Amino acid sequence: MKILFAAAEAAPIAKVGGMADVVGTLPPVLRQQGLDVRIIMPFYGFLWLREELADCVKQGPIWTARVMDSTCNIYKTVLPETDVPLYLVEHYAFAPHRIYSGEDEPWRFTFFANCVAEFAWNYWWKPNILHCHDWHTGLVPAWMRETSDIGTVFTIHNLAYQGPWRWMLDRMTSLPWYFDARNTMAAGIAYADQVTTVSPTYAREICRPEQGEDLDGLLSSLGLRLHGILNGIDRDRFNPETDATLAKPYSLDTLELRAANKAALQADASFNPNPNAFLLGIVSRLVEQKGIDLALQALERFLAYSDAQLVILGSGNPYYEGKLQELSDRWGDRVTFFCGFDAQLAQRIYAGADAFLMPSRFEPCGISQMIALRYGCVPIVRRTGGLVDTVSHHSPIEGTGTGYCFDRYEGLDLYTCMVRAWEGFQYKDAWRALQQRGMAQDFSWARSARDYIKVYGYIMGLDLLEMLSNSSPEAVTLT
Repeated sequence: MKILFAAAEAAPIAKVGGMADVVGTLPPVLRQQGLDVRIIMPFYGFLWLREELADCVKQGPIWTARVMDSTCNIYKTVLPETDVPLYLVEHYAFAPHRIYSGEDEPWRFTFFANCVAEFAWNYWWKPNILHCHDWHTGLVPAWMRETSDIGTVFTIHNLAYQGPWRWMLDRMTSLPWYFDARNTMAAGIAYADQVTTVSPTYAREICRPEQGEDLDGLLSSLGLRLHGILNGIDRDRFNPETDATLAKPYSLDTLELRAANKAALQADASFNPNPNAFLLGIVSRLVEQKGIDLALQALERFLAYSDAQLVILGSGNPYYEGKLQELSDRWGDRVTFFCGFDAQLAQRIYAGADAFLMPSRFEPCGISQMIALRYGCVPIVRRTGGLVDTVSHHSPIEGTGTGYCFDRYEGLDLYTCMVRAWEGFQYKDAWRALQQRGMAQDFSWARSARDYIKVYGYIMGLDLLEMLSNSSPEAVTLT
């Protein structure tokens, strides 16, 4: 079976949010299961500078076409560190060294969706299923309705971003006669054969008005066509036993070695190297979704109440950046704010902090809390979306749970939850057991991949899992 992933990002070469992690890590796992999975994405200006992509530029485009009265060139390479074929759509609209933003964003991704459709229709390698991701590819399922031999899956990563509206689409491209959707996100939902989102809880939440972003009625009407499939993480990449960025590797059974990473993180942040201080970490985009406003309400009081130290890494809204810098200036010996993103520093925060703060307003899935659990960094989270599906509340009496959770989006509730975590940290044996329960969780892509294979099978009318278990390549070769 041939699957083509169409998306605006794919890790490790182009990443802004969690969608890149899904598009960059799920296809290799599906290929291991016996599916011919490939990726198509824009050829952004900054990708021309990557050495591992230089050969595809030298070889020239593999396919050229006129799309929306403009020339589209497609180059072929492989996703770095994998065997996944990667198609790159080249056009001057993608030449800037950015993925999103800009006044031309609606046009450039409408053009990208057109290119994906034309490529699927006309290139010699024809997918059985087009797996489209978020509003950037929402028009593709609408066009594929005219093609009986290509099925579509549409994955919602964040319903809040919905793309250009119908009136704008009419000015940019040709829509099919039956098209009836308010924007490109709605088009993907309405016309895809199957719709998925990135956690079971988020799939339920978006069917209600509170988080449905005015599409709850459409989503509710999908019934069994809507699936919540929890994202995973690359357990080989995020592995404290082999992570070269750490001061000291460790495992679930050698958790005492983790103390060296806490000391190293305290040194990075210019803190006093106190092993008994409660070290709290934040790695986040600084946007409203992530609950930064809520954190700012609670942190000042929490720092005054406790002996906690705080390391923050992130960038985004200039207002939040300024407020966090003010917090760092006031508590200079206990709070450090690193503005921007540094992948290695992020790993050191996961490996060195005692707890990880993630008080999201909403969270379709979330990757950070799963990485934190993998590294023995206890999550403090709000019970929403994928955080519900990945972090269970710690009960010290029963010795269960993997983190600390709160429900209401209120500063007092977050503050109370943080205090409970700080108090729990004082009981070292129970805290170690809590860390070990988190590290024992399995959030690998293998489980999620099986769920996606089931969805592909629903479209084809096949039991793909059974066919793949035959381990015969011919069993899943469809024409």
